Amino acid sequence: MSGRTVRAAVTADYPEIETIYAGARQRMRETGNPTQWGSTYPPEDLIRADIANGWLQLVCEDGRIVGAFALCTGEDATYQKIEEGQWLNDEPYLTVHRVAGASGVRGILRTILTFAESQPGARNIRIDTHPDNKIMQHLLTKYGYTKCGIIYHTDGTPRFAYQKVLEG
Repeated sequence: MSGRTVRAAVTADYPEIETIYAGARQRMRETGNPTQWGSTYPPEDLIRADIANGWLQLVCEDGRIVGAFALCTGEDATYQKIEEGQWLNDEPYLTVHRVAGASGVRGILRTILTFAESQPGARNIRIDTHPDNKIMQHLLTKYGYTKCGIIYHTDGTPRFAYQKVLEG
């Protein structure tokens, strides 16, 4: 992880970002999670909107893009209703979405969560994942996130919702 940094994406990064996401979709299929992102998620317009909003962040290692994720502020519409549980609190939160890493690069999620948790004023981090994404579920629990219940993606599919309340 030496030389690893996180920076905001810019429009010129789009081709490399799409390569990262395409590889992540392929690995999801190979690891028993073929439907979470299908063959087209996240679509180009969403990636470009994340860039325009200042939400899309890139994990870089020795100058090379090795990961991408959206760090979103404000209320997430899909998090307003939670079933089979409840959020740990109703305080403001940051949301991590669209996590992807380059093939063969380890520790991307840890880098992303460390970055999110270090943001000024961050008190709560929320994140969700598909029921078939066993790898993400395992890692979120390992990194101290609590499974809170089930939310529904904008396409109507269920997601396991996690939250971490930060100290201080």
